[in-house]
Amino acid sequence: MQSTAAQSSIYWCRNHNNQQYSFEESLELVQSFHGFPAPGLVSGIKMVSHAMDRLPGHILFDAICETSSCLPDAIQILTLCTIGNAWLKICDFGKFALTLYDKSNGKGIRVFLDPLKLEQWPEFYGWFYKLKPKKEQDTDRLLDEIQSAGSEVLTTENVQIKDEYLVKQSKGTIVTCPVCKEAFPEKDGKICKACQGKTPYVFNNQHVDPLETEHAAIKQVTIDKAIGKTIAHDMTRIIPGKQKGAAFTKGQILTAGDICRLQQMGRQSVYIEDKNNVTDGWIHENEAALSFAKAMRGPGITCDNSPREGKINLFAARDGLLLLDVSCLETFNNMIGVMCASRKNYSLTKKDEIIAATRAIPLFLSEFDFKHAMTILKKPIFRIIPLRKAKAGVLVTGTEIFRGLIKDSFIPIIQSKLMAYGSEIKKSMIVPDDRNAICKGINELIASGADLIITTAGLSVDPDDVTRKGLMDAGCTDMLYGAPVLPGAMTLLAHIGDIQVIGVPACGLYHRITSFDILLPRLLASQNISRSDLAVLGNGGFCMNCNTCHYPKCRLGT
Repeated sequence: MQSTAAQSSIYWCRNHNNQQYSFEESLELVQSFHGFPAPGLVSGIKMVSHAMDRLPGHILFDAICETSSCLPDAIQILTLCTIGNAWLKICDFGKFALTLYDKSNGKGIRVFLDPLKLEQWPEFYGWFYKLKPKKEQDTDRLLDEIQSAGSEVLTTENVQIKDEYLVKQSKGTIVTCPVCKEAFPEKDGKICKACQGKTPYVFNNQHVDPLETEHAAIKQVTIDKAIGKTIAHDMTRIIPGKQKGAAFTKGQILTAGDICRLQQMGRQSVYIEDKNNVTDGWIHENEAALSFAKAMRGPGITCDNSPREGKINLFAARDGLLLLDVSCLETFNNMIGVMCASRKNYSLTKKDEIIAATRAIPLFLSEFDFKHAMTILKKPIFRIIPLRKAKAGVLVTGTEIFRGLIKDSFIPIIQSKLMAYGSEIKKSMIVPDDRNAICKGINELIASGADLIITTAGLSVDPDDVTRKGLMDAGCTDMLYGAPVLPGAMTLLAHIGDIQVIGVPACGLYHRITSFDILLPRLLASQNISRSDLAVLGNGGFCMNCNTCHYPKCRLGT
């Protein structure tokens, strides 16, 4: 009977074609692929071979490796599974374990280096647990113990792979990055990961560190040496709870009398202009912010002409509804060294109200990053759409109201909400829960000159609620029924030609604020509301029914 070591010298591993390798041949194989006979890889090819020996014959198999070190190479040496063909998946748990499994059903063999079985091999155990620095390891003894231990230190188990691992993962839709103009998977974001700052490369004039200023036209000096010098940027003073503003502005010349105030602000040194250090390729924060703001503003938006503390505010130039290019804003904020914060999309604004602010993060932005940010701003992000003064036709449905059994309360509620926006009720009607009566009522409202149709109630799942059917009979198209807003889930939106239609569910009689309050301004701004627009409302669409309502200064509808 041969010893384990003697057997191992004859056969150590095999590949997927059943070609066998001795231990010595395996060392050469590892060396040629990996660069040197790494102990982890020598053990790894034994593990791969051990797993293949326990798989059913003539199957197609994939591999999962639970570490990114050494072991993936062992799988790629002996099998057809590689990272490139995606038959090898890395699940980096930091465990020295691998699994080979049937592609068709996910049944597989998991093999791992068992710490309990390693204890009788001190050099092998010490290497595995990194008990010695590499230079203190006895490599010859380590390889001898690996060879002698063979498969005795391995543990196998039958496993079932989850379904999601059996499906080859697609990159999905490929799009062009608006910044670098290279193709990338759309699922990575609005811009590619490299342009989000995750690139390993440093390009000329790319400002990687926002605090880096050595290439800019400024110089840091202690405040006692700053007298008579020109400061390079606005400096903010904060008095807690009372004041926040620029105590010193860019271009101001410091005097001896300023030293005490700087010390009170906690400044022991300042940046001054240094014309001897002027270097091309850098944009001052003020210049960058002003360029951003001018590019971001669209119709109905204005901005400051000069920055304060490196920031530019954007303002509403008229009353109306604030509309954002949300995708463009997110893409801009993914860029390095820049930012823009705004009010929420579809916010109601008054003339001269601040709607957004933008700035560069560092004092000097590299020209590289500046140009990339400006590439995003080829079209405006913000615009204000004025609200039209609608002439609404209101159709109250309900047999009990039509017969006078109960008094209508909906018309005054709708009227007050319309008046808040300068709109009015052109005509109102009360009809029974009858689809023919509803259809006829809608046609009468349109004939009266109504350019917005509002129906109330009759939108639930009760058999008597036939408002939707009556609206369809009246010619409604593009009907959207249901919205992820509470209260107001049974809301209806549609068109009859160019006339917008909104159905207000019965909850509007009880709740002060419903989906109607969120959607009405958009209709008055002549916005077409899609199913996707409604879907977004689900995030923030739950009213907390506060004892004191502060809408719209709350999170509802955001």
